[in-house]
Amino acid sequence: MSEETNVQESAVAENQEAMDNFVSLKKGDTVKGSIVKIEDNQAYVSLGYKYDGVIPIRELSAVQLDNANEAVQVGQEVELKVISIDDEKEKLVLSKKSVDGERAWDSLQARFESGEVFEVVVADVVKGGLVADVGVRGFIPASMVERHFVEDFSDYKGRTLRVKVKEIDQENGKVILSAKEVLDAEFEGNKQKLIAALKPGEQLEGTVQRLTPFGAFIDIGGVDGLVHVSELSWQHVAHPKDVVAEGQAVTVKVLKVDPAAGKISLSMKAAQPGPWETAGSQFNIGDIVTGTVRRLVTFGAFVEIAPGVEGLVHISQIAHRHIATPFEVLQEGQEVQAKVLDFNPAEKRVSLSIKETEEAPEQPQKPERQQRERAPKQEELNNPNVSLNSQSMSYSLAERFGDKLNKLK
Repeated sequence: MSEETNVQESAVAENQEAMDNFVSLKKGDTVKGSIVKIEDNQAYVSLGYKYDGVIPIRELSAVQLDNANEAVQVGQEVELKVISIDDEKEKLVLSKKSVDGERAWDSLQARFESGEVFEVVVADVVKGGLVADVGVRGFIPASMVERHFVEDFSDYKGRTLRVKVKEIDQENGKVILSAKEVLDAEFEGNKQKLIAALKPGEQLEGTVQRLTPFGAFIDIGGVDGLVHVSELSWQHVAHPKDVVAEGQAVTVKVLKVDPAAGKISLSMKAAQPGPWETAGSQFNIGDIVTGTVRRLVTFGAFVEIAPGVEGLVHISQIAHRHIATPFEVLQEGQEVQAKVLDFNPAEKRVSLSIKETEEAPEQPQKPERQQRERAPKQEELNNPNVSLNSQSMSYSLAERFGDKLNKLK
């Protein structure tokens, strides 16, 4: 027998085997093959049989595809399920997603129970969230994509996300995935490490993340700390938006760290020169300054003469006249002039006087006493025991007793 004859017989035998295998195939069987060609809406598979297999685009993936090459590549080995046999067209219609789906549920259940983190590629953006192919259709709700609110997901298609199985229901074909849980866990881990390393008094650079009426949250490297509204500036701040804006870079100082509660207290004003540090060169005893009444108390008024620098005007230094309470003549927010009586930056103390900047009012004149010379009474003149001074007498003793003395001569 010639070699050529042997080759022909071998080929016939292989074809017969392939035909026998093909004849034995039926709907629902699982086969293995290799992708040999890809068109927009289908992929062709070589199975080693007389007929080639075709995978329609709808049978390539559990999610909707725009093109067949999104799911498979030429030369890729795949396992498929026979969904129909078309003898007339000599074609097998196959499904990849059926095999993938059957295997996926066990794997997804195991991942759900273990809390495993794995990667998925976003296949589509739909109303309410994102879709990924995890052997079956996996859905990531919008609220479970990021730690922050996302308004537009249009650029998420094709992204790779790290997710966990949040919910699984094989009976209803439902798989919910969460990327946010992965991010939250990573955030908490980083937060605890950072908090453990922070020390009060440490100065850091950060970025304003969000504003609330009571303060600003600052990102200091993957973890947020709170700058209370009272710590934003040395000046009075009505609302944080008056001082900072979201996204602004700021310098802060660590005030307090509470690892158990996961809280970090920060200060912006503590990271800036204090007003008393610069006030020493601004004021001197005797200066007349302009300030604003910030607080009124029973014993006086506190007047701000520079941002963060307040001095006390004692009640006795408010007005020239007597007042029972500072509220009689002053009100909060009023601008006044005051004289610096004492200034001690080291002790953060300033004594002020308002009345010394004003001219004292003239006192009403009292009626003048009429300086009248009182004439001595007759009995006083006849009484030798009465002592008379020169102001009450207009004549001398010589004039009074002169005649009598002459007689004695």
